[in-house]
Amino acid sequence: MTLSIIIPIYNEASNIQQLLLHLQKALYKPSQCEIIVIDGGSMDTSVEKATAIKGITVVTSPKGRGLQMNYGAQLAKANTLYFLHADSFPPFHFDKLILEAINNKKKAGCFRMQFDRNHWWLQLAGWFTQFNLKFFRGGDQSLFITKDLFMSLGQFPTKYPIFEDYEVIRKLYQKNEFTVIQQKIISSSRRYTENGIMKLQYHYWMLYLKKWAGSPTQDLLIYYKKNIK
Repeated sequence: MTLSIIIPIYNEASNIQQLLLHLQKALYKPSQCEIIVIDGGSMDTSVEKATAIKGITVVTSPKGRGLQMNYGAQLAKANTLYFLHADSFPPFHFDKLILEAINNKKKAGCFRMQFDRNHWWLQLAGWFTQFNLKFFRGGDQSLFITKDLFMSLGQFPTKYPIFEDYEVIRKLYQKNEFTVIQQKIISSSRRYTENGIMKLQYHYWMLYLKKWAGSPTQDLLIYYKKNIK
């Protein structure tokens, strides 16, 4: 195996089959890649729909993105890990693009992102992701990283279900170990649709400002649960 694709899910019955079929079609060398779906106790038909796709490893773990992704990393057979949201669709031959970056001594990074909705603000937000700056990073851009580097960073934090991706990305920028592949991953705008585009963006900014100012993670979680669906 050259690439382990790790997808944490929770109640993703409406998305998971579409994503898995997309991944299988988009892979350059499917025989050298594995897809691991880690379910956090879904109460819908997510597990049934994922297991219906041949060639997919489906496991369960305690709920929590950090816990689920860390468990997937422990099961991974490849030396390169690729963490992916259940509603983000990477570009054609994404495995080839990732391994080319790894071979060029880029040990971690993501894809440039585009939202699936043609709203000016979302298109602008996606445009900014082409720049290799920490401020423009997010988990919906996906994350590839060598397994050795991931383990050396201490994996994803698991105490609080918020900012898991950000904490690992922050450490990678501190080590100057991050690159942005310029091909686009297409990510869902459903959370913006559910919460309101500008309202959600405001709350995201407030969370980042609070974190930058040193607010405890527990306070950030309370703010998140109060203001974001």
